[in-house]
Amino acid sequence: MSNAPLQHQPRKRFGQHFLHDANVITRIVAAIRPQPGEPLVEIGPGLGALSGPLLDAAGSLDVVELDRDLLEPLRARCAGRGLLRVHHADALTFNFAMLRGDGPPLRVAGNLPYNISTPLLFHLLNQAGHLRDMHFMLQKDVVDRMAAQAGEDAYGRLSVMLQYRCRVEPLFTVGPGAFQPPPKVWSAVVRLVPRETSPVAVPDEQRFAEVVRLAFAQRRKTLRNSLRGLLDAEQIRTAGIDPGARPETLDLAAFAALSRIVTAPPPL
Repeated sequence: MSNAPLQHQPRKRFGQHFLHDANVITRIVAAIRPQPGEPLVEIGPGLGALSGPLLDAAGSLDVVELDRDLLEPLRARCAGRGLLRVHHADALTFNFAMLRGDGPPLRVAGNLPYNISTPLLFHLLNQAGHLRDMHFMLQKDVVDRMAAQAGEDAYGRLSVMLQYRCRVEPLFTVGPGAFQPPPKVWSAVVRLVPRETSPVAVPDEQRFAEVVRLAFAQRRKTLRNSLRGLLDAEQIRTAGIDPGARPETLDLAAFAALSRIVTAPPPL
């Protein structure tokens, strides 16, 4: 079921797959439940298939779009439906905190380009304190990684860092036919809600992020090898963890324990 005919040739370099299935759009809007006056931001609006319904519900919308050729078709499609503020910018470097200003935390949504989804998620994590929630369409395997638990094949750095900062709620899957052109993979919609307080105690978030990054940099290696230079085997044991364990077996609390050892002052 098509929302409107395409008037723009999708560009591979931007990872563009335009959502056009009206039923999927309705489900996404229902999941977001936008209310009048809420500060809504859409990343990568494309031709505005989701932008229009969001505007109808909230009355105003900020959009961040990199492809200059999409700006005028987007404005035309959304004309008369509410206040549309267009930011021609790269979402990977966009300052969402500036967009919030002194107002309430932002609600962010979007059908994210597959080729930048993971770095974009990390960029948004750095500004999570300014966000109320996020609803994204992503490649299904990325959503699987986001929600994976310790011991599962999909579990990795993205799982740990997202779950430290956010509550991750996979919502529903979407087939390739909902897009033009159809991608070669299935997609999924996910809700991310930044946590007011972390589920684990981490005295230094940068150290925590570094421990997680190094642990998964070569995930076939044991912690003894991957964390070499940061922690020795005895320090890993002090955290209550086997130095011969692999990173995918450690839960959030274990990574927090390792980071506390790294940041602990040396003994007198």
